[in-house]
Parts: sequence; C-alpha cells; structure tokens
Amino acid sequence: MPETYTAERTISSVFKEQKQVDDVIRRLLDRGVPRDHISVLGRNFQSETRIAGFITKKDVILGGLRTGAIFGSLFGSFLSLLTGVGVLFIPFVGPIVAAGPISAVLLGAASGAIAASAGAGLVSVLTTLGMPEDKATIYQTRLQAGEFVLMAEVPSDRAGEFQLLLQSAGAEEVHTVDKIFARPCPGPCNKPEDLSPEVRSHLSAEAQRTFMERYNVTLADTSDEFTAEQAAWEAVRQQYDEDDNGVWSKAKVKV
Repeated sequence: MPETYTAERTISSVFKEQKQVDDVIRRLLDRGVPRDHISVLGRNFQSETRIAGFITKKDVILGGLRTGAIFGSLFGSFLSLLTGVGVLFIPFVGPIVAAGPISAVLLGAASGAIAASAGAGLVSVLTTLGMPEDKATIYQTRLQAGEFVLMAEVPSDRAGEFQLLLQSAGAEEVHTVDKIFARPCPGPCNKPEDLSPEVRSHLSAEAQRTFMERYNVTLADTSDEFTAEQAAWEAVRQQYDEDDNGVWSKAKVKV
C-alpha cells in the first residue's frame, strides 16, 4: 500500500450477493484502497435474524459503532476487514449493517435527517454526497430489497481502474462523484470552524464543545480519526437529545 493515499472521488455500486461483496472488498484492499475508505451497506446478511432480535428504531445496538472484528464473527468475515461497523435503523429500509465512512455519517451528521424526518432515509445522505436523487432512490430501493451497496473512495487518476474492477466483479448501477464523505476535523478540533459543515450543522454550540472535547481526547489516545469520530458522536448522544430540526441541542435531564 502506498504511504500516502489521497481519495478524491467516490465510486458507488450495487451488488446482488454477499459473496460478490466479499470478493470485491478483498480486491480493493489488494489494489491499495485503505479499509477506512471502503463502505458497505446491507440488510440481507446471513445473520439477519440475529440482527432483528435486538434492533430498535432511532438507535444503534451495542452502544454505537464497533470494530469490524466484533461484527465479522456475526455477519460475515469480510466485515472484519473494515472499520466502524454497526447496525442502524434506516426509514424505508429497516435495520441494516453499515461499515466504513458512511456508517459514521449515518450515526452522526445525518442522524437527525434520517431518524427524525419523515421521508428522509438513505436518499438524503447519498444526495449530500453529490449523487442525483433518482440514482439515490434506486440505491435505497435495492438496499430495501435485500441487495448490497458498496462505495470506494479513490484517487481521481485511478477512478477508471476501480470502476472497471467493480464492474468485473458484478457491480450494477455504478456511479462516480467528485467528492468523498466528510470527516469531522483535519486533525485536532480546536474551534467550531475546524468542524466540517456537515457535522457542525447538526450540533448546538454546547454540543459542538462536547463533540470536540471527546474527539480530541480520543484522537490523542488512539491517533485514529475514525475512532475519535465515533467516540465524539457517542458523547453527544449520551448528553443531548435532538430537537425538531434534527439538531443535537437539548441537554438530557440527569436523574
């Protein structure tokens, strides 16, 4: 794997079978795509009945997103290769397993739009990324039907190479946008302006401070931005509730 990897585009695709997803993830990793630049969404995994046993609306089981190793033993070995795996409830789709950068977006920045707004669903997240609404609707419909969405963040000069890789692995509805998922901060967050607009817009001033404090502490401990983002959103969820606009602003009452 190269020492530096600059992702500038996101290639999205749909696969009908889990074994195709397993295969393409390994091929992407072999070609140098870092595991924290690969996202997978699916509801029709082999362990779907186990998922349904402990999922609730507007919530994330097991206290938030966990490492792929934990979920790999439940939902398939390929998840052990990815970061930030969790189970989320998406309107119009139901409980899904989400892995990679999109999982943090679903848990955090877009959680207000998805969990609180009637009619939001996955489409709002994909259109924020730059996907046309009609294409995003197709993705949501096919995910709802039990198929799988895979997204890879890649360098611009290799986009054609990776698009061919996905297509040769059986990908359908392949679509490329000149954007990747927003990360909360480029390093430590020292002021609200350091937060990405997608994150900042869903947090009150007080919740922004909570997010940054937990993010910075976790980043210093782990040197892992993805883990720090998960911890920061979890701190927000523990201390605040969302208002009617999907902004984390209402401090929880301590009992």
